[in-house]
Amino acid sequence: MRIFSTSLSVHVGMRYLFGLTLVLFLSACSDPNVPKSPPQYWQGLEIVLETRPQVVTPGMNEFLVIITDKRGLPGSDLVVSLRTSETAAWSQAIQDGHSGVFRRAVRLASGQEGVFVQLKRAKDEVELLFPLRVAKPL
Repeated sequence: MRIFSTSLSVHVGMRYLFGLTLVLFLSACSDPNVPKSPPQYWQGLEIVLETRPQVVTPGMNEFLVIITDKRGLPGSDLVVSLRTSETAAWSQAIQDGHSGVFRRAVRLASGQEGVFVQLKRAKDEVELLFPLRVAKPL
């Protein structure tokens, strides 16, 4: 009986160690120095903007517009477009399946301070400004 209790405690200890390692690994993957725009809301939807790479630089950058409803389900029946200034033309984002993720690469200039996101649903439309800071080229 003693062997069983020892092996059981080793098994539980290993699971705990694995869980702790996983949490530490995942928290190490995100860069706390990268500023993120806060989510914005429209018609019961949460709109989050992410960038690839995380630190935006002058030139082409990919933007992911992630849209979910109050239950966390993907936003649907939307047309999403982006532009880099009030005078630039809108560029329609491509929906990534039915996941509520819309992607688009756009060119950013040095000193850029934000990205405009336009959402259309039926006859309703909104324009949101997501502030960001473009890193200086190396």
